[in-house]
Amino acid sequence: MRDRTDTPAPPGPTTAGPTTADLATADLAATARRGAAPHRGTGPHREAAPHRDTAPRLTPRPVSGRPGPGPAGPRPLGEVRSWPRSFADRLTTPLPGVLAFARLAREGAFRPGPDGLRGIPDLPYAPAPLPVAGPGTLCATWAGHASWVLRIGGLTVLTDPVWSRRILGTPARMTPVGVRWEELPPVDAVVISHNHYDHLDAPTLKRLPRHTPLFVPAGLARWCRRRGFSRVTELDWWEYAELGGVRFEFVPAHHWSKRSLLDTCRTLWGGWVLSDVRAGGTPGKVYFAGDTGYGHWFGEIGRRHPGIDLALLPIGAYAPRWWLRDVHADPEEAVQACRDVGARRMAPMHWGTFVLSAEPVTEPLERVRAAWTRAGLPREDLWDLPIGGSRALRPAGARPGAGAGAAAG
Repeated sequence: MRDRTDTPAPPGPTTAGPTTADLATADLAATARRGAAPHRGTGPHREAAPHRDTAPRLTPRPVSGRPGPGPAGPRPLGEVRSWPRSFADRLTTPLPGVLAFARLAREGAFRPGPDGLRGIPDLPYAPAPLPVAGPGTLCATWAGHASWVLRIGGLTVLTDPVWSRRILGTPARMTPVGVRWEELPPVDAVVISHNHYDHLDAPTLKRLPRHTPLFVPAGLARWCRRRGFSRVTELDWWEYAELGGVRFEFVPAHHWSKRSLLDTCRTLWGGWVLSDVRAGGTPGKVYFAGDTGYGHWFGEIGRRHPGIDLALLPIGAYAPRWWLRDVHADPEEAVQACRDVGARRMAPMHWGTFVLSAEPVTEPLERVRAAWTRAGLPREDLWDLPIGGSRALRPAGARPGAGAGAAAG
C-alpha cells in the first residue's frame, strides 16, 4: 500500500502566498528597513572561464561575501563547534528590500496561471526498483525535488530528503515521491544543503534512526541535535569530513537561509561534493548543488574538484526572473553551471514536485533540453530522469543490474 506521504494532491489556488523559497517576507522587509539594499540585478561584467566548446556562455555575477578557508584535512565526525551569529557576509547579492516586495505583491506572480498548471498530468513519473549498485558504482535515483538516493563508495546517501506530501507555505506535491520509504536500503548518511523547508524536512528526518550520520551546513547542527541526532557533522565552505571511504565536502552556493522570522542567514547554505576516495579509475565524484543561483562559485568548485562525474543541478523555481535570479538558476544557467564545474554529466532537479514559482510546470524540462542541445553537448550525458528514475555509472566491464531507469519522456 502506498505510504500516505507518497500521494499527490492538486495544487492550491494560483494566487497563494509566497513560497518557502522566500520565507518570512515580513522579516526581510524589516531587514531592508534596517539598511539592506533592495537591489536584485546583476553586477559588473566579469571574464568568463574556459569551456568545452564555442557556444555562448553566461557571465557569473560578482561576489560580495568572503569564501571559507581551504581544507587542511578532514574535520572530525560529530565535532561540536562554535560559529558566528550570522553568515550574511556570505551573501552574493543583498536580500530584497521593501520596493521589491511591493512590486511582487503588485504583480501577484507567485504561482503559474491555469495554462501553466495544465501540464501536471504530463510531469514525468516512473518509479522503478533501485538498481543494483556494486563496488565502484555511482548510482543516482531521483525521489523528487532536491531529494536523491545516491549510492557511492558502497554507501547509500540521501540528499535534502523530503518525503512529506506537503511543506509549509506551498500546495501539496504535484507528483508522488519517486521511492517509497519502505523500499530504501539502509541509509548510511544524509546531506543537507540549507534550512529552507523544501530542503530540510523535519517529518522526513524523524523517520531516520537517530544514529544516522548527518552532514549539515555550519550552524545547523544544533537544530539536528535538538531532535535527537547524535552523529551530526557541520562544515564551513571548503571543509570536508570522511565516512566509510567517502569524502563529504561542503562547497559554496549563491543562496541564503531562513526558517523563521528571526533567523535570517543564521546558518550557512551550500552544496556538496561527494568523492569515493578509494575509487581509483572508476566513477566516484558527484556534485549536489542544493539550491543556488548562477555565479562565480561554479568555476571555483570546478577548479578545486576536477573530474566531476555527475552534477545534480536545480533548474526550476525561477520565475519571475527579476525576483528569483540571484538565488535560483534557470535551465540555461544550470547548463552553463555544469560546464563551469567541468562535470561530464548533468541530472536536473528542483522542478516537477512542488509549485514554488510562476513558470509553467513543464517548462524547466523543455528549456534545459533545448539549452543542452544548443551547447552541443552529448544527449546521453543529460540525465533528465523521471521522478523515480535511476542511472548508474559502473566500472568498465561491470554488468548493469535491474531497475535502471531511463530518461524522462
